[in-house]
Amino acid sequence: MPSRLRLSHLFRLELLACVGLLTAACDRQSSPATKVQSSGVAEAPATDDKATDAKATDISTNSYPTARKSDHTDDYHGTKVADPYRWLEDPDSAESRAWIAAENKLTTGFLAEIPQREAIRKRLTKLWDYEKFGVPTLRGEKIFYTHNDGLQNQSVLYTAESLGGPPRELLDPNTLSKDGTVALSGMAISDDGKLLAYGLATAGSDWQEWRVRDVATAKDLSDHLKWIKFSGASWTPDNKGFFYSRYAEPKEKSELTGVNYFQKLYYHKIGTPQSEDRLVYERPDEKEWSFDGTVSEDGHWLVIQIRRGTGEKNQIFYLDLTKPDAKVVELVTGFDAAYTFVGNEGGVFWLHTDSDAERYRLIAVDTAAPDRKQWKEVIPQAEAVLQEVGVVGDRFLANYLIDAHSQAKVFDLTGHFERDLTLPGLGTVLQVSGRREDKDAFYAFASFTSPPSIYRYRMADGETSIFRQPKVDFDPANFETKQIFYKSKDGTRVPMFLVFKKGLSLDGDNPTLLYGYGGFNNPLPPAFSASRIAWLEMGGVYAQANLRGGGEYGRAWHEAGTRERKQNVFDDFIAAAEWLISERYTSTKRLAITGRSNGGLLVGAALTQRPDLFGAALPAVGVMDMLRFHKFTIGWAWVDDYGSSDNAEDFKFLRAYSPLHNIKPGVKYPATLITTADHDDRVVPGHSFKFAATLQAAQAGPAPILIRIETSAGHGAGTPTAKLIDEVADTYAFLVKALGMPGIGSSE
Repeated sequence: MPSRLRLSHLFRLELLACVGLLTAACDRQSSPATKVQSSGVAEAPATDDKATDAKATDISTNSYPTARKSDHTDDYHGTKVADPYRWLEDPDSAESRAWIAAENKLTTGFLAEIPQREAIRKRLTKLWDYEKFGVPTLRGEKIFYTHNDGLQNQSVLYTAESLGGPPRELLDPNTLSKDGTVALSGMAISDDGKLLAYGLATAGSDWQEWRVRDVATAKDLSDHLKWIKFSGASWTPDNKGFFYSRYAEPKEKSELTGVNYFQKLYYHKIGTPQSEDRLVYERPDEKEWSFDGTVSEDGHWLVIQIRRGTGEKNQIFYLDLTKPDAKVVELVTGFDAAYTFVGNEGGVFWLHTDSDAERYRLIAVDTAAPDRKQWKEVIPQAEAVLQEVGVVGDRFLANYLIDAHSQAKVFDLTGHFERDLTLPGLGTVLQVSGRREDKDAFYAFASFTSPPSIYRYRMADGETSIFRQPKVDFDPANFETKQIFYKSKDGTRVPMFLVFKKGLSLDGDNPTLLYGYGGFNNPLPPAFSASRIAWLEMGGVYAQANLRGGGEYGRAWHEAGTRERKQNVFDDFIAAAEWLISERYTSTKRLAITGRSNGGLLVGAALTQRPDLFGAALPAVGVMDMLRFHKFTIGWAWVDDYGSSDNAEDFKFLRAYSPLHNIKPGVKYPATLITTADHDDRVVPGHSFKFAATLQAAQAGPAPILIRIETSAGHGAGTPTAKLIDEVADTYAFLVKALGMPGIGSSE
């Protein structure tokens, strides 16, 4: 199926990459929103409230590292806004490094005193130690797939001459660094299966370096490409080179914070230096445009998907590769809707789009008669959201989302429905692999309590078989998953998944972890996390709210949580918390909230708007300064969802909910553990640094406000397994103390 690298999805690589190159990142996504428990581990008696309150006073306001307050202010359309910790935006200054070291020392010391932490870490390690398989890619008879034996920091890429043939190691990222922080971030295999183009990311950075490896010898060629970000690679049918996109080399010391504009599309010929790469397309008049070049499977066309920021609306251009002097042709213009190239029949392109269909449909556009009046509908809009379509075995394989979980259907190439693809249960199709010439499709399926299994699906008759199925050290029969619907502040019906031990008592005293995202048209379907199992075993409830702003119900649902409507997302989240309390799943003192990236913004906003509602908060790599987010790296691209403080009207609603700017001195805030990384070049760590310093200075209650700053790590994707386990152990240990949870005893 064609790759869809969208800037909006870069917030959620953790979830999209649950299978394949970045398997361990599933737990990175769910770890702050996960659960911990252990089969065969005895639970200690619950602590009483007085003991819990006493523990919460272990850190006083005098314990926090000194953070200098400057008199810096900014003028936003006549409104003066103080930014006393502006200096923390530079993570490499001597003053910032000293503050980071002091904060980490405080946090490390606090967590080290929690006796349950080591038992949690051991249980997490055991749960994490299971084989993880990537969805295979076929090139003729050859197969390529990733595999992790359990606790490897990075998954290893293997190849075999056939599906049943003996595997051979092709690339092991674990050998590329001592600490496991070099990750395989992308790959593209030539049509003949002889060459592998692959990208590497170091220390969690979005920047990638691409190389080319000979599949037969597993040796690299001389090719070395740099300054690539938000790009894949697509080979030409002669296997002599590939298309990719890159930015100009950044100024010295600005790689991690400098704004990324003016992406360009290039062609790289194998065996030549990057300096000789041919510029295929650029737009010096459009600094925000980005380019995703995909070669059609027949090799005839280079289809260029042109995006502007994280907005779903894009354009489609193309280049006829059979004509040496061909020029780029503008096929779909105007940024009026979302369009994704699915495949083609000669000069007719199949496009997945929400044009005149907010829940998406499949259309056919003839390059010889491109007028919109000539567009033909192939697969119409349905009640469920048509998430993705691929062409495998001369059929369309369509992946739908209904009430935030997956459905799959097969159509012939005229759009005639053939059959449903029977899925194992209420869960998620995470990744589909297959090309038009292939007889079989491969896909991964997971649920909250079943790890990603790889299925082989025969397109001709629908026969399904398990290709790979991992085994994890727990019994899924001990847990229950249910979906409920609750009403938000304005009456909107919002779905929420709940996962818990069977026999749960609704006594209002269950430790509960509420997770949300609500942005960039990205849905939150069921996903597996080994660390979440640990939380469930400890007696915790996991709640996942499908908030507006996400992609659960199409364009209107997404847009209802954007720009001046962003408060709807926070209202949905707060309403979820109130429902959990009113239905006696939990209580304020036992309720924690968590989210990453845009979800970190969500937690920050909920924390500052309703500090009385939660017992603990875990904002991870969050967007906390809504007045300055667009000043760094790819932050400008989020304006489609957020708006911009450069606009006077946008400034008003951004200022109204910006987590950093709504912290109030003298308020009793719940126990908070902020997490970030010093190499995060997507949501730069200055967001979390300033939020932590401000919250610590404002705290009037006894609960601790801590920040955990990971070194040699980035936004989450590609984080080594060892670092993931340590972070989750710290997170759960913090929750054990903050929520007064039962401890973990010795094995029975």
